[in-house]
Amino acid sequence: MSSKGRVLVAMSGGVDSSVAAVMLREQGYEVIGITMKTWDYHRSGGNSGKETGCCTVESMNDARHIAVNHGFKHFIVDIREEFGDWVIDRFVEDYLDGRTPNPCVLCNTHIKWAALMKRADNLGCDFIATGHYANVREENNRFVISRGLDRSKDQSYALWGVHQKHLARTIFPLGSYSKKEIRQIAEDHGLLNVANKPDSYEICFVPDDDYRRFLKDRVQGLEERVKGGDFVDKQGNILGQHEGYPFYTIGQRRGLNIPMGKPVYVTHIDPKTNTITIGEKEDLMESTLIAKELNFIKYDKVPNGEMEITGAIRYNDTGAYGIMTQLGEDEMKVHFPAGREAITPGQAIVCYEGDDVVAGGWIKKVNVPLQQEMDSLV
Repeated sequence: MSSKGRVLVAMSGGVDSSVAAVMLREQGYEVIGITMKTWDYHRSGGNSGKETGCCTVESMNDARHIAVNHGFKHFIVDIREEFGDWVIDRFVEDYLDGRTPNPCVLCNTHIKWAALMKRADNLGCDFIATGHYANVREENNRFVISRGLDRSKDQSYALWGVHQKHLARTIFPLGSYSKKEIRQIAEDHGLLNVANKPDSYEICFVPDDDYRRFLKDRVQGLEERVKGGDFVDKQGNILGQHEGYPFYTIGQRRGLNIPMGKPVYVTHIDPKTNTITIGEKEDLMESTLIAKELNFIKYDKVPNGEMEITGAIRYNDTGAYGIMTQLGEDEMKVHFPAGREAITPGQAIVCYEGDDVVAGGWIKKVNVPLQQEMDSLV
């Protein structure tokens, strides 16, 4: 074994994870590549008939090709059952409960790291590595995730759920590089099959990027069950009928088909009554949220119960000033004095101190009255 140790590298077949594997090998690690099969793409539906996204047959072949050419082992592991139980079922459940899910965070938290660690232990690996644009360091007996150098590609938001025991063995080789530099490194090392491969932005199990179609395929009779609910304004006046509450998201403007003479947005979704509230842009502004299912990164709890943070409420959100208050062991409040637009239940709130991730959690409630906050402590 290399003096630096053995590392299991998650290889999706894209440029980032491919460069991560080659980099680590050059740095003196004994590298083993692993590609995780998460989904049967022929079951994904859609009209393109083409596999896209990560971990397709083409991507698996690209990963294996790089491993063979650079002299390290490569394995493919089938985690479809685990992925379906944790990620896809939760994805569907969130939409049916009127929330907007974030499957990439769920995958990182419950699938990718857990699956990698299990295989790393079986293969005698000291570390795991991924091609995420983020950094991790040890400080005060904690393993701290921080933003990647390339802010336009920073993925720390999607990593808040990774537990300390897993971070202790995690390497992020790309954290101090820009995407442009990574593509150049790929070319310099002859990784021509992936160097200019475009980034994948769709959900891996919805390759046509049509989550509405996916839900209809997944839940028998859903369209007939939810079609014909009411669009209402904030006073409760009926404005028209919609296609069904699961097919809309907070902040959505396009596709509402309501002739209001001005731009209007989805401001609230009520799954119990199949009602969608429509309002103007200012109606999207909220100031306070409650999050649960927390994971603490930089500290094991909120220092002194309350601290100033920068709060990100969605992927690629630069964040805004807020005050984070711990309400219980697994519950916190985040207050944004200047307000935030379209805070969405089902998404994650990630709290930063500078570039460091303090903690994250799932947004459960928005603009909760003080009495409800007090009740949650009882």
